[in-house]
Amino acid sequence: MTAILQFDAASYAPKYFNWDLEKRVGIVTLNRPERKNPLTFDSYAELRELFRALTVAPAVRALVITGAGGNFCSGGDVHEIIGPLTQRTAGGLLEFTRMTGDVVKAMRACPQPIVAAVDGVCAGAGAILAMASDFRLGTSRAKTAFLFTRVGLAGCDMGACSILPRIIGQGRAAELLYTGRSMSPEEGLSWGFFNRLAAPESVLTEATSLAAQIAQGPTFAHAMTKKMLHAEWHLAVDAAIDAEAEAQAACMQTEDFRRAYRAFVAKQQPRFEGD
Repeated sequence: MTAILQFDAASYAPKYFNWDLEKRVGIVTLNRPERKNPLTFDSYAELRELFRALTVAPAVRALVITGAGGNFCSGGDVHEIIGPLTQRTAGGLLEFTRMTGDVVKAMRACPQPIVAAVDGVCAGAGAILAMASDFRLGTSRAKTAFLFTRVGLAGCDMGACSILPRIIGQGRAAELLYTGRSMSPEEGLSWGFFNRLAAPESVLTEATSLAAQIAQGPTFAHAMTKKMLHAEWHLAVDAAIDAEAEAQAACMQTEDFRRAYRAFVAKQQPRFEGD
């Protein structure tokens, strides 16, 4: 695959979801509301390529992912994905599962923090998209379910057995992944899956506001924070401290670091420029 040299966020026009750019915040809207925004082979692939492209998108400093029509995402489309998968060979099935896993890898590797605005149905692969985001805002109508066992599959899908326990704890994750039951909004909030709950009519606005607040911060430093939060999952404490020393020393070489110091001396708010 040809390396992406630059991503033009202003003119980007995806085929399988909506894209908007507002004040350095990219907004991804899964837009098949009549089916509760399911994913297809094509939309999986297009999401993967978007998140990969965002590694070279300085105009985008934070992201929001949401769904249209009062639902987040109902997971893989039963007719367009599940049915065809029953006819694939073992090699074809592995090709698909690796591709879906690459979506999560790309989400975790893109430097921009991602805010999920979750309303209504958030199931299967939709729950994974929310899980793989850096922040999650839910509503009183959010129904989050890792329902893979309901269709005869294991709970270990797209990194769920690795990421979900780190968010809500091993026992709680095990319950959701074994039973496939919905996690209530109140459980999601008290367990730490949701950062907070918002009214259905305002969840996207609040998520976008949070993303805009992040976008005003030091871009390089935020990307480093995201990178280290991910990398330190498998590091011992001493190794993590050493890695953070290198990361912070790199941040101290940025102009944003010097800009913040000058603003402090002048008793002003710093204006971070991402350099």
